[in-house]
Amino acid sequence: MIFFPEKREKANRELIENIILEKYNQYYRLAYGYTHNDADACDIVQNGAYKALRGSGTLKNPQYAETWVYRIMLNECFGYLRQRRAVSYEAVQEEKGVEAGAEDRYGDVDLQRALDMLPDSDRAVIILKYFEDMKLEEIAELLDENVNTVKSRLYRSLRKLRNSLTDGGRQGQQQGRKENTRREEGRQYGVSFF
Repeated sequence: MIFFPEKREKANRELIENIILEKYNQYYRLAYGYTHNDADACDIVQNGAYKALRGSGTLKNPQYAETWVYRIMLNECFGYLRQRRAVSYEAVQEEKGVEAGAEDRYGDVDLQRALDMLPDSDRAVIILKYFEDMKLEEIAELLDENVNTVKSRLYRSLRKLRNSLTDGGRQGQQQGRKENTRREEGRQYGVSFF
């Protein structure tokens, strides 16, 4: 039974404010990893901070406040991705200040495209693990999932990234088709090559 709910709400609000101020750069990097745009990342962090402060009275366990705020920020990122609109390549280049004919950073573009092809939940695991340096246990707690689920998502996502970033993915598919063709031809003539 709480006798002075106003005091708890005030303490929660101050705790949330301190967490947001302390971890602002981390939240910004998380949002930027999803949006690739400075203004959108700032908007996401601002909206997340507003929602966290507005809902600070609903926080039941102050010891989980950091995780609570991080989930709010993550949900804001997912919300942004759901409402994302189509943007032309030229508009993105213009926004970044890249001139026509200027040299691109192909490695970053390829990695970003590969990350964008992953489902949101898999991308979140990769970003939290490798860009935010979080441990698997922390990621599992943050996403409210089992550690083994997070591990399997991580390894599956890494495999997908590796295949999409190397020509090995395409070459492996072509090699598999050739092997299947040889097997079919061998069965047709009663010969087994494998």
